[in-house]
Amino acid sequence: MKSLVMVPGMMCDERIFSPQIAGLSDQIKVTVADISSFPSVEELASDVLKKSPQTFALLGHSMGGIVAMEMYSQEPERVEKLVLMDTNPKAELEEIQSKREPQIRDVRDGKLHNVMRDEMKPNYLAETANQETILNTCMDMALSLGPDVFINQSRALQTRTDQQSNIQSINIPVLIMCGSEDKLCTVERHEMMHNMINNSELKIINNAGHMPTLEQPKETTEVLKQWLMN
Repeated sequence: MKSLVMVPGMMCDERIFSPQIAGLSDQIKVTVADISSFPSVEELASDVLKKSPQTFALLGHSMGGIVAMEMYSQEPERVEKLVLMDTNPKAELEEIQSKREPQIRDVRDGKLHNVMRDEMKPNYLAETANQETILNTCMDMALSLGPDVFINQSRALQTRTDQQSNIQSINIPVLIMCGSEDKLCTVERHEMMHNMINNSELKIINNAGHMPTLEQPKETTEVLKQWLMN
């Protein structure tokens, strides 16, 4: 059975992939990575690699995509296929880096709920019937992971290296996916990655924003199943 390692985004756990785990597990051995324990992308990538099968397909969503790119950079021979979903290969802009500092201070002061409420703006999601349910799931994931994880992941994102030169050297099959209405990691950003990576396919999920795994779960799962099993 093929192995798939799924790397969730910031303040997310396996719940972000629940429909895909259910839809893929009869054909693929699915593992969801933990990226909570270190304050740098390099350390997080190394830790996930230590806990992963010898060879595997790799899917990264949002921050998880950044970690997945670094995993490929560290041990490319172990990754058979790569899915980059609603993510960004660029280093963090200074203005975003600086915005993280007051968030970190607030979280240290016990205001994780407030920070997540203000950051998880509904405009990260498309206008779908399940929008409120998804926002509630996101809040539940964040609160269960807690303040230390928020701070670690914020630091990792602040200090991440630019992955653009790395992804141009990728020589395995790559699927680039995003929601058509993702305002955090735009369609244009994914088209750029598609143009950078020779052996890549681009799939846009309509009527989805930053979290197509939950916004359009059936279509997202079907796209992944067909591509991973091909």
